[in-house]
Amino acid sequence: MGRTYIVEETVGQYISNINLQGKTFVSGLLIGQCSSQKDYVILATRTPPKEEQNENLKHPKAKLDTLDEEWATEHASQVSRMLPGGLVVLGIFIITTLELADDFQNALRRLIFSVEKSINRKRLWTVTEEEVSERVILHICSSTKKLSCRTYDVHDPKSSARPADWKYQNRVSTSWLSLECTVHVNIHIPLSATSVSYTLEKNTKSGLTRWAKQIENGVYLINGQVKGEDCDLLEGQPLNSDHRSTATVQICSGSINLRGDVKCRAYIHSNRPKVKDAMQAVKRDILNTVADRCEILFEDLILNEIPEKKKYELPQRVFVPFPGSAIMLCDYKFGDESAEEIRDHFSEMLDHEIQIEDLEIAEEVNTACMTSSVKSEASPTNSGDEHPEPPSKTTVGLKIKQNIGAIAALGVAVLAAGISFHYFSD
Repeated sequence: MGRTYIVEETVGQYISNINLQGKTFVSGLLIGQCSSQKDYVILATRTPPKEEQNENLKHPKAKLDTLDEEWATEHASQVSRMLPGGLVVLGIFIITTLELADDFQNALRRLIFSVEKSINRKRLWTVTEEEVSERVILHICSSTKKLSCRTYDVHDPKSSARPADWKYQNRVSTSWLSLECTVHVNIHIPLSATSVSYTLEKNTKSGLTRWAKQIENGVYLINGQVKGEDCDLLEGQPLNSDHRSTATVQICSGSINLRGDVKCRAYIHSNRPKVKDAMQAVKRDILNTVADRCEILFEDLILNEIPEKKKYELPQRVFVPFPGSAIMLCDYKFGDESAEEIRDHFSEMLDHEIQIEDLEIAEEVNTACMTSSVKSEASPTNSGDEHPEPPSKTTVGLKIKQNIGAIAALGVAVLAAGISFHYFSD
């Protein structure tokens, strides 16, 4: 039995309205959320054509041999930055004038694997064994209106296609729990005598990887108590835990500091969400938004040939309500970028129009600082000592909102290897 995809009706309308405009095919991304039983698709967005493709529209090739894997993969990477916690690129769709030949089906298979690899290689978190690893390819023939839905296990290079069910349903994009929090990030990355000679980008990524393990291995408290991961989010019995974190001292030749207040949002479908689903969505949004900002900064330094300096400004997160949905997507902007530029980028990447007045810039400027001085720095590690040092605490407020039904009255606290996150509902 293959997987079932529950699809927002507006996704079907969007795909039906795509005009091939003389081209042999149009491809794009499918966005939503995985669950153990079924996947939810809330958004489809076509991959924007390259400039040279726009210029050659009057002379399209007769065969389906122009699928640009690199361009489509880059589009998927850009879009993945715009997704809050809980949402992922579920797969790709393609609309053609003809039935697919075997060689083109093979090209689509390579593309779905390439997209997943490109997205995951930038992430600070690791995929668990329990997570769904199937990704979907939806094909629509514009002449026959025939629809074909198949999945591949992207964690298995030898995976073959499996048929899947594609079912349209009304108001899929409104049945979600919203989780919101502000994280005060103060990441200190000590540099050894060897690593101080590495690039800023390499040292930062190395330090973020260590920080990510602290977030991943956190102990979560709900209403002041640790609850089982498999319990329903609003129910469950308390468990015992004494997970601690201690500090060790190392000699370093410099350090990198990332600090600022980070706005995080995550969404989970309201169909009996589990504690582990909610916490995973929040944790991954925290990790993704910090890593994405750093990556955008490094890309900007290379693109604009900015000389190395002691202090950099990280981009701010901008939230955007998606029309007809209870979910907000996001983008990032530097201080000198205009609201019009963000609107245009959103339109290009997601093929949907937004209003400038709907942009929500809720953050102060965050900074990345690099210093070079010899000193001793403490770095957190897990330890079995009988009398560990008490972990330092940073406070975060999380609002959990239910978009249908009653608003959940829930308080959550997270102890993450030396960083304490406290969440409170309305």
